[in-house]
Parts: sequence; structure tokens; C-alpha cells
Amino acid sequence: MSAALISLALQAGAPLVRDILSQRIGAQNAELAEGVVGLIARRAGVSVGELPEIAKSNPDSVIDAIADVEVQHAPGMVALYAQEVEFAQATLQADQNGAPWTSAWRPAGMYLIGFLWLWNVVILHVVNAIAKIALPPVPFEQLLQLSGLYFGLYMGGHTVKDVITKWAARAPVKEGRL
Repeated sequence: MSAALISLALQAGAPLVRDILSQRIGAQNAELAEGVVGLIARRAGVSVGELPEIAKSNPDSVIDAIADVEVQHAPGMVALYAQEVEFAQATLQADQNGAPWTSAWRPAGMYLIGFLWLWNVVILHVVNAIAKIALPPVPFEQLLQLSGLYFGLYMGGHTVKDVITKWAARAPVKEGRL
């Protein structure tokens, strides 16, 4: 980050903003620093690109903006960043502790579906042309159903469940039917 912003944060008495800008907090996460700089620029009434120039020409407005961000936003942003890091570490730990076969269906399914589509669209026709035979393709309806089933299981199971529950809640209930 700009040395001018870091020194102004020091002058404003904003240690959290200073630490974020100097990448002492979240050194691996540029989003945290970009968010703080964006908030400072918004409070100063300028764009992010103009902020270093304003920091040199009118440091008082930037100091006020930094102090405001320090009081209102920095602690929450640091806490949110810390929660994000903890969640990422817990997710990584859970993935590493599981048996390899429990998640092997995902890449195996992707490769299988990708191969079947490639076979049906390209490879089958090349093989038929070279060998001068007529191997039948997999019916596209079945290939589409298989792809939809995989995507539903892997990527959209909760979405499908949510749509069905919302649909069922809106449907009128008739006498004698469950």
C-alpha cells in the first residue's frame, strides 16, 4: 500500500488500519486491504486511484476518513477475516481427515461424463471414419439425463430440495390428498 496512507493512519491513531494497510494483518489476503482502502476513499469522497494524491495534497480529510474507518469498520473487518481464515482451515482439515474414496466420485464422475460427451461428439465419429464402421452413439437424451443427475447430486442437491419445498408450500392442498 501507499506509504502516505500508512503514515496518515499512524497520525490518525488508527493502528488497525495501519496494520491492515502495511499487511501485518492478512498478509496473504489483499481483499482485506483493498476493502479498507475502498472505505477510506469513499469516506474521503474520492476514488481509490485519487486517494494517494489527496493524501499528499489534503492529508486532513484523509486522516478524518481513516479515523472514521478505524472506529466503524476495521474491527469488524478483521474479525470477519479471522473467521474466514478459521473456516478455511477447518474445511481443509475436514477434507484431509476424510477417506479418499468418500470424495473420489466427484472427479471420477466429471472425467466419466466429460469422456462420454467427447466420445459421443468427436471420438466416435473419428473412429467410425477411420475404421469404416458404424458404431452407434450414446443417445443424447440419456447422456443429458446422466449429466443432469450428476450435476444435481454434486452441484445442486440442496437447490433442488429448496425448489421442491418452496413449490410444495405454494401448491394448494386438496381434501383427500396428501
